[in-house]
Order: sequence, then structure tokens, then C-alpha cells
Amino acid sequence: MEIYQLRTFVTVAQQGHLTQAAELLHLSQPAVTAQIKALEEEVGMPLFERSAGGVNLTVAGAELLPQAQSILAGARELINRAKNLKGQLAGKANIGITLTPDTLRVGPWVARLVERYPLLDLRLHHGVTGDVLNLVRKKELDAGFYLGKNPYVNVTTVPLAQVAFRIIMPLGWEARLNSMSHKALGKLPWIGISQFSSLSKITAELWRELNIAPRKVTECDHLSALQELVIAGVGLALVREDDALAAARAGLVCVVPDIVKLAELQFVYPSERDGDPILAALLGELLPVWGLPAALKNGAGQ
Repeated sequence: MEIYQLRTFVTVAQQGHLTQAAELLHLSQPAVTAQIKALEEEVGMPLFERSAGGVNLTVAGAELLPQAQSILAGARELINRAKNLKGQLAGKANIGITLTPDTLRVGPWVARLVERYPLLDLRLHHGVTGDVLNLVRKKELDAGFYLGKNPYVNVTTVPLAQVAFRIIMPLGWEARLNSMSHKALGKLPWIGISQFSSLSKITAELWRELNIAPRKVTECDHLSALQELVIAGVGLALVREDDALAAARAGLVCVVPDIVKLAELQFVYPSERDGDPILAALLGELLPVWGLPAALKNGAGQ
């Protein structure tokens, strides 16, 4: 029995699908199938059964899964302990960032890391939030920032802050509303957001809460461009509250009153990286920047 076979077993169990597990493991589906088959032959019983939607654990598989996870955790702990014994922390960390660096407090965070861990090679990669989460899920990024709800069981989230969003509309459009009712907002054109941005999901959640289904006149995946489109009179959009209020004070847009949408800003990383020295260093310097207790490092939820 090999560690890589147990890793494949746990990943297939978490995903419930051979193809998705193969993607995360960077293996072909036949290779994943072969590893599962070899493990089943060694334990002498089937671990999965096929279903219309993928694969499900057998009773035996469900019984053995916690022990397999425990063995993998022990192996990671051994590797992490060995890394710590080498002395000063060194290595590379690929971090996905989104929104704006000042919002994420990237500057103070990286400054702390560079000062304390001079041998740590930090690589910052900017992308839309959905891409960042997916790359963390696939372990192509070591960690990143994500805005919204995390649907993946193999990605751990550390809550940082609640980010408020407001609806903005072009100047003069107040007259186009018979009232500031939710129904009236649904009759006006909106600027859509790319599906790869978590703001798209946040906007969709707001529409469901308001019970409206507006017409999208265009789509944009650049958050800064949203405000420019509203100023130009294209339609309504959901933007960060501080940007919305600043634009309203400058006389550029109108802010719809009494509607605030909150979203969770989180730091995300692959769950199997728990206990990794580099990840511990990233969190150890990030949490003080956000004024959060160090206990969150051990209490992060999925």
C-alpha cells in the first residue's frame, strides 16, 4: 500500500467523480482507476461503486476513509517536521490576489513576510476571484483571496472581513423609478458580470433576495470598468460600498438607498496544506495585518 494510492482514494471520495479527482491529482483517469483497483485488491474488498453521477463509497470504503485521511495527515506532519528541522524557512509560495491590493492589505502583509522570511519566494498572481478559488482547489496556487461562498470541501477558508456592496445607477435615473421599490429596480437595465467573477454570484444572490430578474444589457469582468459604464448611462451595477459612496460624493452616480449586500472576504488554501510551514508563515503574518486572533489558524472552516 502506497501513500499515493491513499491520496487518490481520499481525493476520489471527496470529489465523488473519477474525472474531477484525476484533474486535481494531475493524473489521467485510467491512472486513477488503476490506483483504486490496486488498493481494492490489496485490502480485498471494493471501496467504490459506480452511480449515474459518478462513484460512491461502499460501506467498507466509508469505514476506511477516516483512517486513510489520518495516515495522510501523519505523512504531511512528518514532512513538515522535517522541513522545520532544516532551519530557516525557504521555498516558493504562489498567491492569488483579486480586488485591489489596498483592499486586501497586500502591501503590509508582504512587507512583514519579506522582513521575517527573507528566503521565502513570494509570487503574486492577479485574477478574478472565481479563477483564484479554482486554481487553489487544483493546487496550482498555494493560497489566495476569495470573495463569496466557498463550495469546495478540499479548500479551507479563513474569514477576513465582510465587504459591503451597493447598487449604483446613472445620474437622473431616479426619475425612471416610480418608487424605489425592488420591483422597479428589476425593470431597469443592469450591467452583467462575468460568470468567472464571484461578484456575478453575489449579484445573482441579491437579485434572488429582491425577487427580480433584470435584463443585462452588457457584461463586464473588470470591476473598475463597472463604474465607468454606470457613469456613461449604460445601466445599474453592484459595486463596493466605498467606491459607490465616493462616486456619489463626486456627483458621478446615484446610490440606491437602503439596500446593502454583504459578502465574505476570505483567505483560501488547499485543505491538505494544513500544518505546512510556509502556509503557517503566510497565515501568521496575515492575521495580525487584519487584526485577527492567531487562533483562527487552527479554527479555519471549510
